[in-house]
Amino acid sequence: MIKKNSSIIILIILIMNYSCKKPVDPVVSDIVINELMPVNTTVIADQNGEFNDWIELFNLSASSKDLSGYYLSDNSSKLLKWQIPAGTSIQGNGYLVVWTDKDTTQAGLHANFKLSSLGEEVVISNPDGTIIDAIVYPAQTLELTYSRYPNGTGQFRWQNPTFNRTNNDSK
Repeated sequence: MIKKNSSIIILIILIMNYSCKKPVDPVVSDIVINELMPVNTTVIADQNGEFNDWIELFNLSASSKDLSGYYLSDNSSKLLKWQIPAGTSIQGNGYLVVWTDKDTTQAGLHANFKLSSLGEEVVISNPDGTIIDAIVYPAQTLELTYSRYPNGTGQFRWQNPTFNRTNNDSK
């Protein structure tokens, strides 16, 4: 009986290990996914007073970058899921927040997908569909963000939100 249970446990572990999505190796870019918040019920509201999930992009360069035609997605099999509108730019060493609330009728940057509190991936690709950055984040139930630390270049970790400012300020 113990041998049978051990075999089942090993089989379950192997299935879970090989079924989990692995991070994509992105192309090096000045534009990176810097912070994301898959559970936001009280932390920061959008322009309509709604507490939606969000993704923060960061420009590592000192020059402004035009993001017209770039894409964000929560699925590397569907890279062209939501196109960043024409005329959208990000200042040098600046931030750009996209609300992920599936409400594209609202003014501002509102993607046509939501972030899952169960964990998933977030991908940004350039206008030709080439992935420039991607992250797979784990499940989350608290109002924390999955953020690069140090800001823009470090590994991701759960921390207090630093909406539209450096992740190094998190307490």
